[in-house]
Amino acid sequence: MTACAIEDGTAEAAGTGETVEPESDEPDGAATAPDPAGGPAHPVKPPMPVEPPGEPPEQVPAETVLPTFTLTADGAYGARLATARGADARTAWFAERWTLDGPEPYAVPLPMEQPEEAGSRVVPLADGRVLIQRRADGRHSFSLLYPTGPGTGELPLGAVECDGLTLLPPSPDGRSVYALSTGPYSTGLWLVAGGAFGPEHLADLPGHCSGGVWLDRAGRLLALDREPAGGGPVKAVAVDLGRGAEMTPLLQIAPDSDDRLLLADPDSGLLLIRSDAPGHDRIGWGVLGSCLPVRFPECLRLPDAAVTPFAVQPGQMLMPESCAVALRIDAAAGSWAGIWRPSDRRLHQLAAPEGWLAGSGVWSRDGVLKLPYADGETDCAVALLTVPADLGAAGEAAPAACAESGTQPSAAGAPPPVCRPVPLGQAPLVGRTASD
Repeated sequence: MTACAIEDGTAEAAGTGETVEPESDEPDGAATAPDPAGGPAHPVKPPMPVEPPGEPPEQVPAETVLPTFTLTADGAYGARLATARGADARTAWFAERWTLDGPEPYAVPLPMEQPEEAGSRVVPLADGRVLIQRRADGRHSFSLLYPTGPGTGELPLGAVECDGLTLLPPSPDGRSVYALSTGPYSTGLWLVAGGAFGPEHLADLPGHCSGGVWLDRAGRLLALDREPAGGGPVKAVAVDLGRGAEMTPLLQIAPDSDDRLLLADPDSGLLLIRSDAPGHDRIGWGVLGSCLPVRFPECLRLPDAAVTPFAVQPGQMLMPESCAVALRIDAAAGSWAGIWRPSDRRLHQLAAPEGWLAGSGVWSRDGVLKLPYADGETDCAVALLTVPADLGAAGEAAPAACAESGTQPSAAGAPPPVCRPVPLGQAPLVGRTASD
């Protein structure tokens, strides 16, 4: 599945492309779940006004932990490692699941008899259970945690012996979790949850693979960033799990460029890409199956700030230019959110809630961005950011740390070098059906 040449930002944006809940939802002694017959424990904050971020958030108290937060593909559940201070002032880590698809969000702590290690990783599943990865003595063991009457239930799944094992983003099917193990010349692909017999080794992929973006709603097509074993440029490839992990090219913007896939929207075909083909690392966008070249909007370049996309609005069938993209902006002033649409060609910078679990969030189909956060007043809440449809006509000011607003049109001052195009229309996945 190969992508294309570079087009400078002067072109107009165009293109087309093609559960069962565990027994109890709350362990005894947890006061965070809402009472079905009463009021919620954690109210959803009303929609926040669209405004530029002001001063960076105040220092987070030491007992409040903002670790990596992982969402299911549909945004119904989230999971993270949380911490609490014991009587001996030591930090005790435990898994925590967030329920986000009801009228009010709430958190369910999943503590075990022994605290978890800070390096453990958690992934929520669509049935409300949480996969936890623990590492000890070169072994990566996996278990499913779930709330049960007096405390936390645990279902051991097995272990994998290797030096490094990285969990991939949750599969869209809601029940499978995959991982990559590193080797000197190849990368092992593992199914660590959702199989019949515990962790299963699926394939050895040539080269060093990283990243992980799902290209479909069924959890069959996985995009990885691959570097050849002997060194060379990084290129995104597509792995078809329905065909024995068959690997095909996905991005090939220039022969010597590093081309990574950051996000993909199966509904519209919108792809978010990071590449140094323009001469240095830039964020670009293309459309799966389109013959149009990848574009690199100038508005996604901010001075002294890192911009990373983390969510794409679903449901925009065959309308990639209309998809709203949420971005995390990191600078000396802190972290805040940005929203961008290919058709607007402007980046709108928004104040994120204090305690935002930065880089996490999910779009609703009607264009509301949900940002989970935990601050000193609540341990589980969601802020709703609603962007007016006509916002594209106006730009917002950037925080004081940035010299420019980032709302300039996409046209670049000097067009980047143009490479021979390899159209997206030649992608091997175009026209493939689930039964192939």
